[in-house]
Amino acid sequence: MVNFLIKKIKNRWTGYIIVFIIFGVTIWSSNKIVYELKIEEHKRVENYAKSLELLSSSEILDLETQDFLFKLIKDNNSIPVALVDEKGNIIDTKNIDERIQKDSVLLKKYINELKKSDQSIEIKLINGKNYAYFRNSKLLNQLKYYPIAIFVLILAFFGFTYWYLKTIKDTEKSYLWAGMAKETAHQIGTPLSSLMGWVELLKFEEIDQSTVLEIEKDVNRLKDIVDRFSKIGSKSELSKNDIILITKQTVNYISKRISKGIEVNFYTDVEQFIININPPLYSWVIENLMKNAADAMQNKGVLDIFISTKDYKYLEITVADTGSGIPAKLKKRIFEPGFTTKKRGWGLGLSLAKRIINEYHKGKIFVNKSSKETGTEFKILLKK
Repeated sequence: MVNFLIKKIKNRWTGYIIVFIIFGVTIWSSNKIVYELKIEEHKRVENYAKSLELLSSSEILDLETQDFLFKLIKDNNSIPVALVDEKGNIIDTKNIDERIQKDSVLLKKYINELKKSDQSIEIKLINGKNYAYFRNSKLLNQLKYYPIAIFVLILAFFGFTYWYLKTIKDTEKSYLWAGMAKETAHQIGTPLSSLMGWVELLKFEEIDQSTVLEIEKDVNRLKDIVDRFSKIGSKSELSKNDIILITKQTVNYISKRISKGIEVNFYTDVEQFIININPPLYSWVIENLMKNAADAMQNKGVLDIFISTKDYKYLEITVADTGSGIPAKLKKRIFEPGFTTKKRGWGLGLSLAKRIINEYHKGKIFVNKSSKETGTEFKILLKK
């Protein structure tokens, strides 16, 4: 068990390290691209500014040079730039939203925001200085969020892979346990038939019939168990039954077969309540919870079973014991197939109980609270 846990932890950490490395490489490469693109955009604005300086200078430029400079000015078709003189007058704008350009108030506000971005180039002209204020292009801004998008996609991929593999694993386990349950029911069936025959013969013998009646009850209980196991993995048929009566019968039966040192109490806020359930399977869940509680209390303590109908949507069944509680680190695992803290046992009880309640009855079963001081409280919620 220890080696299994160590292996599982190592595998988990290996996965974390791989995700961390992928994310780190993505961040590094993306930041490098963004940095290089930012430098490139800054150079383009510098070329724009230098071209304006040369065109306004007193130097005589040939037509070819002038065409080249005009081309550099027009070359910027993505970086938002505003050309402003020393007095704050707007001389020219490029790549700014047309709606903003048409509204003088919005345009002034936009340029003030550009000034705050600390991205500007001074342009020395014959009649004074101009300033080119600019900000990152839309592409550059989008690339800033690229690492986050990649990381989200990686997480989604790993999440989907984990969910898919877990679903396959759980399905395989379900088929395995269902197959074992059906085979167990089949194997018990033959000796059970013989036992039923012997009980009928004993009824005609001159012996204490109270003992025979108790044996018959146990044989009938075995018959119910076979019926339950044969239903595992099959489509469960629900029918209208009095859940109060079924629960009371199960509690009474198990109470006589667990330690006398356990005080068993059954409470309900109504005398009868009709609900769609499968009696054998539901009874098995209550029986399993009671037996687990008895083990947790080491055959000494108080076991309370309470049925409440106050919730308008759910019928609530509570099974509470005064045992040693469930360690916090194990709470999430107690319903896993094959998981058990007992020296003997297959770890099927709570797993099957969850399947019976969740899948067959479309309800919920969970540990409501648990501590070493107060014990454990399981809750079952069934739709009314």
